[in-house]
Amino acid sequence: MAGTTSTTSYDPAVPDAYDEAATARWAPEPDKRPGRTAFQRDRARVLHSSALRRLAGKTQVVTPGTRNQAWDASPRTRLTHSLECAQVGRELGAALGCDPDLVEAACLAHDMGHPPFGHNGEQALNDFAKDCGGFEGNAQSLRLLTRIEPKRFVHSEAVTSAAAAAGGGLVSVGLNLTRAVLDAATKYPWPRGGHPTDPGSVKFGVYEDDLPVFEWARQGAPAYRKCFEAQVMDWADDVAYSVHDFEDGLHAGHLDPNLLLAEPERSDIWSVAIGRYVPHDTDPQELAEALDRLIDEEWWPHHYDGSAVAQARLKDATSQLIGRFCLAAEAATRQAYGSGRLTRYAAELEVPRATRNECAVLKAVADRYVMQRAEQEAIRADQRIVLAELAEALTVRAPDSLDPQFRALFGAAPDDRARKRVIVDQLASLTDASARTLHSQLTARR
Repeated sequence: MAGTTSTTSYDPAVPDAYDEAATARWAPEPDKRPGRTAFQRDRARVLHSSALRRLAGKTQVVTPGTRNQAWDASPRTRLTHSLECAQVGRELGAALGCDPDLVEAACLAHDMGHPPFGHNGEQALNDFAKDCGGFEGNAQSLRLLTRIEPKRFVHSEAVTSAAAAAGGGLVSVGLNLTRAVLDAATKYPWPRGGHPTDPGSVKFGVYEDDLPVFEWARQGAPAYRKCFEAQVMDWADDVAYSVHDFEDGLHAGHLDPNLLLAEPERSDIWSVAIGRYVPHDTDPQELAEALDRLIDEEWWPHHYDGSAVAQARLKDATSQLIGRFCLAAEAATRQAYGSGRLTRYAAELEVPRATRNECAVLKAVADRYVMQRAEQEAIRADQRIVLAELAEALTVRAPDSLDPQFRALFGAAPDDRARKRVIVDQLASLTDASARTLHSQLTARR
């Protein structure tokens, strides 16, 4: 994390702030290697998972495989975003007293449930799954971590015979992560329709049939409240994608920094930001001041032509921005809670309003100039057609159309609702490329 100056950090020599309940696993299991912490094991499990590797083929903002004619844009994928989020979160968490392996594991895992084609794919799957509980990438991440990713199978008298039958008498507990890591990876600690102030919100963190493990992970937690590590993960996510999406937009040639000085363009940016990235009552003048503060910095990239010097200057700007956003959160949180270790439910991450506005402006810039490009809507429309037709084809041909893992789950599912959820799980596991390949195979569309 660029510019970190804090002298307070996680120290394993200090009495552990994470008790036995925090390090418990849904299915108890012995340590394999003495001397390694529970959270080090969790980090390794996430890092070595096939679900994390698949994120390399899933869209972040610029579609993987696209190339700018002037230079190779090398856009970020969900995997590179997750790795960068993990680096930011690990250092910020450690500076505030969190276990760094815990925070890193949560950051690596936070997007693992996202489907092909980014948020566009998420919306398409939500439409398909509307009669079996909907689809939400964060709820899918919890499902993947606790059920789908094949790492740990156990015998249990508590599971239904159908669930056990899918594993030949065994039931999957996914990666079987600790309670604290599952809690830290949960951005939205409520089920569908359970948002504490907005029941119509499309954001939620658990499907109905995953409530038992969710409630276990949230045991003792205040209702609707994210743990401190989850708040660090969430801010690291915001920082990473706001800064890096802006960087990718410049690399790909979609954004001219001079446009940010023109009043008509700035008004468009405020329109994008308000309601989506900042509250509806935000004064556009606040956002103008936030953008001007960034533009006035010596390191701001006023020009980008793809040269080595320009690339180095842009990379310095991204480092400066990450440091700026993280140091502001660290300083404000320390001012509120002092210099001790901050963990679990002992504190709230404090991010100054001015800093949130600066971060939101970068998100809105990337949204306006990258995601809202004219050709993007045609691409998104095609992606929605691919997923809708693929979902129909899988449904008609199931279980033979499903991968062996999901075929077994489909056969063991007790009703149509559960069978449809298995098809959703199969669709969500696909990369952008594998979704298109499977679509071509099942629909003969060329």
